[in-house]
Amino acid sequence: MNIDSAPSVQQITVLGSTGSIGVSTLDVVARHPDRFSLYALTANTRVDLILAQIKTYQPRYAVMRDEQCAEQLSQQLKAAGITTTEVMAGEQGLVAVAGADVVDTVMAAIVGSAGLVPTMAAVEAGKKVLLANKESLVMAGHLLMQAVERSGATLLPIDSEHNAIFQCMPARYQTGENLGLAAEGVRKILLTGSGGPFRQVPLDQLAAMTPDQACAHPNWDMGRKISVDSATMMNKGLELIEACWLFDTGPENIDIVVHPQSVIHSMVEYNDGSVLAQLGNPDMRTPIAHALAFPQRIASGVASLDIIATARLDFEAPDYQRFPCLRLATEAIKTGASAMAVLNAANEIAVQAFLDKRIRFTDIPVIIEHVLMAMPVIEPSTLELVQRQNFEARQLAATFIEGDLKVAG
Repeated sequence: MNIDSAPSVQQITVLGSTGSIGVSTLDVVARHPDRFSLYALTANTRVDLILAQIKTYQPRYAVMRDEQCAEQLSQQLKAAGITTTEVMAGEQGLVAVAGADVVDTVMAAIVGSAGLVPTMAAVEAGKKVLLANKESLVMAGHLLMQAVERSGATLLPIDSEHNAIFQCMPARYQTGENLGLAAEGVRKILLTGSGGPFRQVPLDQLAAMTPDQACAHPNWDMGRKISVDSATMMNKGLELIEACWLFDTGPENIDIVVHPQSVIHSMVEYNDGSVLAQLGNPDMRTPIAHALAFPQRIASGVASLDIIATARLDFEAPDYQRFPCLRLATEAIKTGASAMAVLNAANEIAVQAFLDKRIRFTDIPVIIEHVLMAMPVIEPSTLELVQRQNFEARQLAATFIEGDLKVAG
């Protein structure tokens, strides 16, 4: 990467433009029309929202993962007299706009395992990939990182924590000359998390928590699935796995720190005792703007951090009794191989069941643990094997939820 080159207009595909990360990305892009142009927007089923985005941003392509929704979008564009945006459908359409020759940058913001294949397509095409889909690394980290090395793609983390860690790394690391954390003088990574909405709820009341309560995050405005993951701290467990792949290290070199204010987004400790931290208001436009313009800095629309008004910063160790999902994620990365993909798949099914009010909040880790214990550990050497493990784990989780094995009574 030539960090001295003048900025040119980047052609951008936003995978998952109707989610919270996608919407924030469009906000940043709109502030810099001289730098960024939208090539493609994609969504799953939210036709009305992507239609409004198309009217505003006029991308060359729009992709709906759901084929019926794609047809509906096509009809609405025709009725509105919009002929400049072509509609595609399904995973094939997502792959096409992720790997198109004209595209420079891909925001990978599809939530869950559905983002794996198009994210991999962007990496294999050698794009600058802004990774907000942590599940891609959780499910197939070794395959994704091998593809990055093979294709010469640039992978920049968007999760606020991983972006903060990246910003606190040595300059040589940031420009791709990574010699390993030890060689760079890094002692450990401090991965922060807010603790979510249930950090202080009495343990005997957790089973009664509702989806709306779980989604009422004290600091961040996120989608419902990610919000529940924050409430269980599975989000931090997935981020632990993600950090191991991104920064080529093991979980023994990463400490999880509960930081309720979400002002310090993560830290890096060096051998000389220095601890570098990245601070800012809890707004995803900051890491998005950082990655879009890297290595330069641009306005994100985020207000300045009022450090005086912040007044205090608190830190505490994670409570593994309160957050068993954190233990399960740690065990999965130590087990390695397919355990991480199984963990992610079981979690997705359990969280959706909770959101659908079919299980209790405290059933989520129970279901995940049963699936992990029941599934064989294999070496997922291909994307097809990863997808097969994902499918089988999801099916098994669904069986547990239905009560066949009396897990979630």
